[in-house]
Amino acid sequence: MKASQGRFFEDFRVGDTIRHAVPRTLGDGERALYHALFPSRHAFNSSTEFARSCGLDGPLDNLLVFHTVFGCTVPDISLNAVANLGYAEGRWLMPVRPGETLAASSEVIGAKENSSGRTGVVWVRTAGRNERGDAVLSYVRWVMVRKRDPGAPAPKPVVPGLSRSVRPQDLVVPQGLSFDGYDFGHAGEPHRWGDYEVGETIDHVDRVTIEEAEHMLATRLWQNTARVHFDATSREDGRRLIYGGHVISIARALSFNGLANAQMIVGLNAGSHVAPCFAGDTVCCWSEVLEKAETGTPGVGALRLRLVAHKPGAAPFALKDEEGKHVDGVLLDLDCWALIPI
Repeated sequence: MKASQGRFFEDFRVGDTIRHAVPRTLGDGERALYHALFPSRHAFNSSTEFARSCGLDGPLDNLLVFHTVFGCTVPDISLNAVANLGYAEGRWLMPVRPGETLAASSEVIGAKENSSGRTGVVWVRTAGRNERGDAVLSYVRWVMVRKRDPGAPAPKPVVPGLSRSVRPQDLVVPQGLSFDGYDFGHAGEPHRWGDYEVGETIDHVDRVTIEEAEHMLATRLWQNTARVHFDATSREDGRRLIYGGHVISIARALSFNGLANAQMIVGLNAGSHVAPCFAGDTVCCWSEVLEKAETGTPGVGALRLRLVAHKPGAAPFALKDEEGKHVDGVLLDLDCWALIPI
């Protein structure tokens, strides 16, 4: 049989390294499509001249890089997934500029069968590299994957120990980045690193209704072949699930209103897609400042942010109930680091 059905849970072995197809060359076309798909307004990725004034030559949005690398992994990791469960230890290591080619590989670092015997959880550490072999992105994710044969014996469970967050000193500030000549007028807001307080919450006010057409375009752009996104017959309800990364990018774009100067996401500490999202759903967003840190680069600070996407109607800044479960309406709970002028 020449056609692949993708890996099922019993096909994963801890310690295996998977080299993913297909390398992707990214250009200004991808940049334009990204801005067409999401209401992204952060100046750093909207204006090449703005980025140059900060010492960098017009890099592509770090989430565009993430989606591209993630999409490369789907046929090997999550083609038969029930759900993408979480992220950890994510770091952007080097800017990606138009014209560069990205490839991905993943190491299987954990596997554990679920009690039902029908699925299991697989942990992988994925690296994205450019055509020179330089690592541009690294992250861990874990996925619930179907078993091909529920009667197949379960492997010995291996659950990796993961850091709760990326340490500030391990964040990579791109070489050459400088906010010395930062134009707050063009950026859209006056708020600096020192204007934010730990524990502060920000309602980003704006909202976006997701359309089927834009989601399908985005999923094809990232070459994300997971059946639940493409094939309406893969779910009993006949609905195509919105790719979780699509919700991440919408939430990030909405966060501009209140966090316009948080110009680059450089760390992914944790994240969960709390509830399914479908075409027709409207997404709102709020953030909480979890931590502040100075970097080794003068004038460049870092904010650790909780980015929460939810449907309208949820109570303001509501996240979890007394039992620690996410409240109804929450779609995404993401913990990330972003760079901002001090």
